[in-house]
Amino acid sequence: MPEIPVIALTPGEPAGVGPDIAVRLAQQAPACALVLIADPAVLEARARQLRLAFAAREWNGRDAASPGVYVLPVRAARAVRPGQPDVANAPYVIETLTTAVTGCVRGEFDALVTGPVHKGIINDAGIAFTGHTELLAAQSGAAQPVMMLACPGLRVALATIHLPLAAVPGAITRERLIAVLEVLHRDLRDKFGIADPRILVCGLNPHAGESGHLGREEIEVIEPVIRDLSARGMRLRGPVPADTAFIPAQLADVDAVLAMYHDQGLPVLKYRDFAHAVNITLGLPFVRTSVDHGTALELAGTGRADISSLVAAVEMALALVNKSNRQD
Repeated sequence: MPEIPVIALTPGEPAGVGPDIAVRLAQQAPACALVLIADPAVLEARARQLRLAFAAREWNGRDAASPGVYVLPVRAARAVRPGQPDVANAPYVIETLTTAVTGCVRGEFDALVTGPVHKGIINDAGIAFTGHTELLAAQSGAAQPVMMLACPGLRVALATIHLPLAAVPGAITRERLIAVLEVLHRDLRDKFGIADPRILVCGLNPHAGESGHLGREEIEVIEPVIRDLSARGMRLRGPVPADTAFIPAQLADVDAVLAMYHDQGLPVLKYRDFAHAVNITLGLPFVRTSVDHGTALELAGTGRADISSLVAAVEMALALVNKSNRQD
């Protein structure tokens, strides 16, 4: 019989809603081996607070795997209180991610699904951290990670990720845009099974620069890159003004939109379908998906956290793994 998919899940910040949604997800019968990389005591305590049963086997490797929920133990430094993050537990969060990446690279896990982390707490602990995407790329040796969010009917990728807005124009270089578009095109084809991806490229400036009157990045960088990559066979259109890039007429024949920076593209997608949006990291040597929301500290332990995005992230990871297995 073929091996079942093995999906690793890191709940993220232990004082946030990550443990809540992880133990609630564990109430369902997964169509895979779902491995929670976390402190079992944290999960068990949160389950008790939510009045949920929580029973998970300890992970002993994929050779012994069958469909169900497992725990790969990583111990938190201090006891966790919902809603009250502790800098002492920041290394624990990083260790869960490092453990997950190591397992993915070695082939122990087929995909990684991540819960929300608290970037401020991690940095307050003295750990330089800009986001999951950058950390996963550095630890797996990926040269050009690309952040893409997807919901039914829309995919939005980013040319730059977690940068201050003032730093964005300088980061929109020919080299970066070519690398990002190559990864986006390749993964839409190879991971999503889109034979000839169609990509809509946003401009950086209002009105896509207004012929140079509102900025020259479109003329000097974005347009030449689109022209050169189109000559190599990519189906690219743009640069288009971001304020009209997401209207139905523009999106009718588009497989993905490339936005130039984080808040240019993601608010539109999250407004469209926040509950079912999934964060996908392209360019990694393994499948990684994530929830599209934050730690929601005020909801931790209350039972009011919505698990829809986590369910969608796991379903997306499974779909991408199964698609890859069929292609192999």
